[in-house]
Amino acid sequence: MDILELIQSRRSYRGPYENTPVPREDLRRIMEAGLAAPSGCNKQTTSLIAVDNPELLRKLKAAINPPIAETAPAAILVLAREIIAYRDRCYSVQDYSAAIENMLLAIKALGYESCWYEGHITDLDRIDLKLAEILDVPEEYRIVCLLPVGKAAREPGAGPKKLAFEKRAWFNGFGND
Repeated sequence: MDILELIQSRRSYRGPYENTPVPREDLRRIMEAGLAAPSGCNKQTTSLIAVDNPELLRKLKAAINPPIAETAPAAILVLAREIIAYRDRCYSVQDYSAAIENMLLAIKALGYESCWYEGHITDLDRIDLKLAEILDVPEEYRIVCLLPVGKAAREPGAGPKKLAFEKRAWFNGFGND
């Protein structure tokens, strides 16, 4: 599958996962794809933790309420640091977003499924702080996303219907043909 087909076929998968471990080499390749993403002023504000230890995964999943990705055999947690990149600007949100998209594409390319869980763990109940404590994450980092990784136990499905190209993209000015 070429990259454009891969982009069009990727979907957020929220279903059950097969009970099949994800090889460490595949997790490494996924994380390398994330770390290859662009970074504002090359400040490299994004870091990653892959979790494939079943007992540690159980502890992390127990801290997430309502539950998500309960059967995923692995997860990648995305960490961000607030580092000023240019004048008074920090681009950590852009940095980690680019890293996450690269990883989602790598996950799909390697035959796995995933879903970008951010708001669920960074909401007012601050599940991210519980996860950080379990993983001994230093205070200057914050967990911003959890990506489950695994083989889908059922067909992912078609995904949501997207608006027509002409409703969201134009040439040479807003609303132009």
